[in-house]
Amino acid sequence: MRINCKIFIPFLKWSAVILIVLFSFSSCDKENQQQEDENLPELTMNDVSYGEDAKQKMDIFLPAGRSVKHTPVLVMIHGGGWKEGDKADFKAYLDTLKRRLPDYAIFNINYRLANVDYGKNLFPTQENDVNDAVSFIVSHLGEYHISNKMALLGASAGGHLALLQGYKYVDKIKVKAIVDFFGPVNMKNMYNYPTNILMGYLILAVMGGTPEMLPDLYYQSSPSSFVNAQSAPTIILHGGIDPLVSPSQSSALRDALQEAGVANQYVFYPNEGHGWVGANLTDSFNQIEAFLRAHVK
Repeated sequence: MRINCKIFIPFLKWSAVILIVLFSFSSCDKENQQQEDENLPELTMNDVSYGEDAKQKMDIFLPAGRSVKHTPVLVMIHGGGWKEGDKADFKAYLDTLKRRLPDYAIFNINYRLANVDYGKNLFPTQENDVNDAVSFIVSHLGEYHISNKMALLGASAGGHLALLQGYKYVDKIKVKAIVDFFGPVNMKNMYNYPTNILMGYLILAVMGGTPEMLPDLYYQSSPSSFVNAQSAPTIILHGGIDPLVSPSQSSALRDALQEAGVANQYVFYPNEGHGWVGANLTDSFNQIEAFLRAHVK
């Protein structure tokens, strides 16, 4: 077929013009989006609901100049034996983390607490609430102008919930890192080998039965059940004289992560109990900051 050059050459010229115009519009859109992100102010939203229950709320702290490409996310999960505690317990941690990680969007969540006296909201209610809270955050990434680069931080029962969320629910979002302050890892061992008799009763009450009665629940509620080669990098912090959660829980997690080839760090304070202050707490945040900078990219 013979091409009519008189028609074809002008067509090429117009095609080039159209491509240049489209590229210019695309570049302008990107530039305008970048300018819009840079102009976003810092924003705090308290008691944002992610469910219908009064406890299903979170406080949200969004940094200035955030963007869906660059702004990482930190989800904080309080402790209290699954039956007590509140996001307000993390106020001191929150101020420190906002100062150390000013580029992070931080979500400090509440969840429904187990009422062991009346057998209400027993496990896995807390696990389900954390999962729902993370789902809510993921569904609002674009609205909040934040990325899907997520880390989880929890203390005690909150550490357990952070590990469970990060290892078990990888289909929802694969978190980049987990910060675990002395969280239970194996619920069957927590019941069978309690640090004191009260802990044994607590596990029994929160779970609603013994491991023999509810073997699947104990398995599904144990973060150690879900460790594999794809698990999120994890930093574990534990005190050597913890009267509630045995350090053997954390050392077992460290060993499982190492065996699976997962990046991890175990920070052990021989003379600390179930939480600490002062120089060791400062050291903890130094270690956490470095770990998150290394793995949340």
